[in-house]
Amino acid sequence: MTLTHFSRGIRNAWHFHYALVLVFKTVCGGLGIAFLTT
Repeated sequence: MTLTHFSRGIRNAWHFHYALVLVFKTVCGGLGIAFLTT
């Protein structure tokens, strides 16, 4: 496993983590709004 493959794996993991946080915030925000409006 070369250094370029290693750094690419880290970058992919970071993008995945960022997307996961974004989805989590969106879901939590949607649930919060739904909870407040009921």
